[in-house]
Amino acid sequence: MQNYDFKQENIRNVAIIAHVDHGKTTLVDAFMKQTHMFRDNQEEMTQTRILDSGELEKEKGITIKAKNIAIKYGDYKINIIDTPGHADFGGEVERTLNMADSCLLLVDAQEGPMPQTKFVLKKALEMGLKPILVVNKIDKKLANCKRTINKVQDLFLELATDSSQLDFPVFYAIAREGKVFVQIPEDLNNTVGDATPILDEIINSTPAPKGDIQGPFQMQITTLEYNNHLGRYLIGRINRGTVHLGQPVVLLTKEGKLQGRVRELFTKEGLAWVPVKNSIAGDIVAITGIESTAIGATLCDISNQEALPDINITPPSVKVKFEANSSPFAGKEGKFVTAKQLEQRLMQEKDLNISLDITQVGGSTYYVAGRGELQLSILVEQLRREGYEFQLSKPEVVLIEKDGVTLEPVEELIIDAPSEYLSTITQEVSSRKGEMLNIENTDNQTRFTYKILTRNLIGLHRILMNATKGTALISSYISEYIPYEKHEPLFRKGVIISAETGTTLAYSLTTLQDRGQLFVGPSQEVYQGMILGINNHEQDLDVNPCKARQKTNVRMLRSELTEISLKTPIQLTIEYALSFINEDELIEITPKNIRLRKKLLTDVQRTWAKRSNLTAYAKQQMENQ
Repeated sequence: MQNYDFKQENIRNVAIIAHVDHGKTTLVDAFMKQTHMFRDNQEEMTQTRILDSGELEKEKGITIKAKNIAIKYGDYKINIIDTPGHADFGGEVERTLNMADSCLLLVDAQEGPMPQTKFVLKKALEMGLKPILVVNKIDKKLANCKRTINKVQDLFLELATDSSQLDFPVFYAIAREGKVFVQIPEDLNNTVGDATPILDEIINSTPAPKGDIQGPFQMQITTLEYNNHLGRYLIGRINRGTVHLGQPVVLLTKEGKLQGRVRELFTKEGLAWVPVKNSIAGDIVAITGIESTAIGATLCDISNQEALPDINITPPSVKVKFEANSSPFAGKEGKFVTAKQLEQRLMQEKDLNISLDITQVGGSTYYVAGRGELQLSILVEQLRREGYEFQLSKPEVVLIEKDGVTLEPVEELIIDAPSEYLSTITQEVSSRKGEMLNIENTDNQTRFTYKILTRNLIGLHRILMNATKGTALISSYISEYIPYEKHEPLFRKGVIISAETGTTLAYSLTTLQDRGQLFVGPSQEVYQGMILGINNHEQDLDVNPCKARQKTNVRMLRSELTEISLKTPIQLTIEYALSFINEDELIEITPKNIRLRKKLLTDVQRTWAKRSNLTAYAKQQMENQ
């Protein structure tokens, strides 16, 4: 264990912010490798996107959790905070930006500023962070650095809170090659470069952290980690004073106070937490000794109990109901299947993830509200992989009350796609009542800007990606709230429903596939009320997928024996299921399967429910007259 050996003026805290896939994590790779954080023979030297260590982050190619590392550059320590780029994980950005004093804004040289660029830049400028612009991917075929910089300058004019923020340095980068330039090289293919120009800029022009080292200790908790031996790590940047081992401290939360001592103290060196005896205002540390999950709480000296302002998080826009699985197959495939186990896991998530709003709505039923379908589907997939079994309802928009008026969110939607899909995109978004605000054409690429209700946005990403063969870049953010009005639900075709419980047979599926598109293949276990596919028509269709060929004494022709030819079924994913189901349907989630089902499993139950609804509706109409 060592004493802290950095002066406050030799510390730099920098956040990297950008839209998804603009190269933040890749640039951090270059910083780590070029400052000799790893030995030449270490495995990390051959890896990419080192910080995206989570299983889902690697699979989806996005940053989900904000992370921080520390690199040594000369006599300086640079704490780098890598933030998510997808709007659904904006809460991670909002709660970690307060640890930084400056920010690197990365923008793709071809795509230019995107919705999440605007969102995170607005937050950074409101916090007074000093910006450095990095135009990345300048080697792209359609890169246009001049146009990109002009758009970024327009963005700064719109968002800046101080005139000094309009004067920012500009760098050009090929992050995947670890090259950064002050000027665009004439020949990109034969240019030598490294990341030192940005590191030098961070040292020379960005501010050192403020905070009175001599004052009483004060720190806000922004992140939590857990160690099996040492317990919970409370992580944050020291706002004021000095902290040392054994120091008595108090945690100030909304619920009350919690006293304790600093049992262990860590600071970052590279990717690892390293134990130290003490640390000073301005550095990012992890403290053990107090068991709490109160993100946003203030940890301070016991003799000077002063709370810092709460961390403000943009409210969620979409919610989904979580319940214990109630299907006929309940308990067969999961490790954690009871309502109590699901409740405990959701309460754990509520403590760790302040960007999710988790509330109990009766019994063992919970509403989980987040920024969008992706954030919710990530949580569902995490629970599924941990062995949980549960069911989900149709996503709903989160309404808010203000001055006695019910409001719903409206989002600004931006779509970048090849111009050949212009009519397809226009048709799809218009069918969801999207209002076009702008359209730009550049180099056979078209950028559409729409204003659309959040509830009509659910499922649109999947449809547009299919329609454009995966070439579209789609992003959105909440722009405003407007008074809520009831609308007819979006049209969806009927579904094919199993009328029997058993094992699907290829013979029966051969006839069913002509009636629509199937979700199931042969030899799959199904139950009555389970949704097997999409009907070609508007009505729901009950069928028997377990029906076998009738046995007769007549010998079959060879052609009849080989005539079964099944189409590939639609692969059900969590995102697809959330965007597909209707109000009277549920998603069954288990570690092994994703199934769709009707809430009422039998045709008789659904018929009676429909008649009851029609009777109640007719009665209401008569009363209104």
